[in-house]
Amino acid sequence: MMSNQDLHKRRLAATPRGIGVMANFFIERALNAEVWDVEGKRYIDFAGGIAVLNTGHRHPKMVAAIAAQLQRFTHTCYQVLPYESYVSLAERINALTPGKHAKKTCFFSSGAEAVENAIKIARAYTGRPGIIAFSGAFHGRTMMGCALTGKVAPYKIGFGPFPAEVYHAPFPVDLHGVSLDDSIKAIHTLFKSDIDAKRVAAIILEPVQGEGGFYVTPPAFMHALRQECDEHGILLIYDEVQTGFARTGKLFAAEHYDVMPDIITMAKSMAGGTTLSAVCGRAEVMDGPAPGGLGGTYAGNPLAIAAAHAVIDIIEQEQLVARANVLGDRLVARLKKAQAHNPAIKDVRGLGSMIAVEFFDPKTDQPSTEITKQVQQAALEQGLILLTCGIYTNALRFLYPLTIEDAVFEEALAILDSVLMKIVS
Repeated sequence: MMSNQDLHKRRLAATPRGIGVMANFFIERALNAEVWDVEGKRYIDFAGGIAVLNTGHRHPKMVAAIAAQLQRFTHTCYQVLPYESYVSLAERINALTPGKHAKKTCFFSSGAEAVENAIKIARAYTGRPGIIAFSGAFHGRTMMGCALTGKVAPYKIGFGPFPAEVYHAPFPVDLHGVSLDDSIKAIHTLFKSDIDAKRVAAIILEPVQGEGGFYVTPPAFMHALRQECDEHGILLIYDEVQTGFARTGKLFAAEHYDVMPDIITMAKSMAGGTTLSAVCGRAEVMDGPAPGGLGGTYAGNPLAIAAAHAVIDIIEQEQLVARANVLGDRLVARLKKAQAHNPAIKDVRGLGSMIAVEFFDPKTDQPSTEITKQVQQAALEQGLILLTCGIYTNALRFLYPLTIEDAVFEEALAILDSVLMKIVS
């Protein structure tokens, strides 16, 4: 039998250190919200492959859809030999995303690839080079993704120079001393000191920051951004790679706002762990690039397309949008209860089931990476997998499958309760 220790040694010898790995064990099999390592130990998965498994590990309907597609064909390259399932998925995404305006959708393989192409589309349509992103943002590990990302360590260290004409403004987080007015003023300062507003193609942001700490974009800020975009002919891009497909208690987080984006990017949970991403936007905007300007050899792979059709069916049939709110309310109630006796819990926040808890050192009232790591490690030792996030890596995020059984969810909350009772500082 393989051991975790032997595999760990093989990993260090065979793969580069730049691929950071959280766990010191190796997964053998998984089902819904549970995973088992090569030595047979069971864990409850509250990481979900970093928000990829809203419909759980190996949902039978998704597995069946992939198996059926396997019997037909696995690859043709859509740009060479197109297939109906790509078109019908684009039609479904166009109908499901917010807004009644005419839309078009194209598919790619990763979230970063979707973001890159959204920027290409915005520049092609507007004829402008400039892009504005925000501190704390995460938009991928490609060179443009790194340029847009508003967090240096570990994503930017040693990799520059990055693509030009990308500018950052502070994201409004009252907890860290950045008000909504501060953020708006910073954008105005950019227009005065760094780039003419008439040279900006797009402003891109996550409705709820993912890696940045699960900070929810204030509605008033969305309105202010839309106003700036409308005034200066700038496109507004929502990066919904992590927030999409029922995670926030809406199919898309954009539905929490009465502010329409021009472009939405999506990936992660849209295809249940297979490699698929998408860019959806106003039809006239999406037609900005010339034929051949968009695409990719594996973009819109038919197996992943089949999985995405199944995922949308599962979300609708199992009412996972409503389920996200039910589970999120239960989690928040437990975290708020823990906060009453644990002074290290500074904040509990989120939308639907995109929830985070943030830790400060009670002695210094400063963000505490150490306490966060202690909680994460203690939970892992009891069989609960959690991920950290935030500029200071001082928050835990909860990304359990929305299909998780009630008994397994309650088991996980009990582990969390016991850990938060013990670790205070």
